[in-house]
Amino acid sequence: MSGGGTVARWLFPNGHLYERFVPSLLVLTFVSGLVDAASFLGLGRVFVANMTGNVVFLGFALSGVAGLSAAASAVALAGFLAGAAAGGAWRRKTEPGALFASLVVFQALLAGLAFAGQAAGWGRYAVLVPLACGMGLQNAVVHRLGVPDLATTVMTRTLTGLAVDRPGPGSMRRGASVVVLAAGALAGGLVHAHHGVEGVLVAVLVLLTGVVVAARPRSAAGRV
Repeated sequence: MSGGGTVARWLFPNGHLYERFVPSLLVLTFVSGLVDAASFLGLGRVFVANMTGNVVFLGFALSGVAGLSAAASAVALAGFLAGAAAGGAWRRKTEPGALFASLVVFQALLAGLAFAGQAAGWGRYAVLVPLACGMGLQNAVVHRLGVPDLATTVMTRTLTGLAVDRPGPGSMRRGASVVVLAAGALAGGLVHAHHGVEGVLVAVLVLLTGVVVAARPRSAAGRV
């Protein structure tokens, strides 16, 4: 984890309480790009992570734009909100490391359920719902951690801060978030082109498993 520690020190050069979460949050940002690539390209032009875009898609679909589904956008929104509510209701006195590890475990399980739905041909809603719930869960834990400038999915405010604020550590964090999300979307598009939604979800599962493995020793140490 020395490489991850180097990244954390680069993004928080003066030290920070949440420095240890930085590498994992960047991985989750990459995952956001992957899952939105899978949902947009393979599940019918709908987002499961970028809810700003999804709300706009819902409006477009209701106006009659061809190729967009109001039902799919609404289901994704509902799933995201359900996941976020569940994450927000999680034991509030839990130590941050344990909270993070536990919720990412559930996110990985939801991604696994989405993979199973895709592999079994259960239809797009069987894939869409667990993915959206998982992304809502991810956003809930990120919100509760409150790491500055590392939201993992929402880039509008990140880009605004990047343009408005003076250059500094915050700019590095915002820039890293934008680059990593774009890289995730690029990787998702490339994997989808060759291996479809299932291939993207395999990549998501591998990354989430890695985050869980990396986070659990820290949470265990925090309880000693």
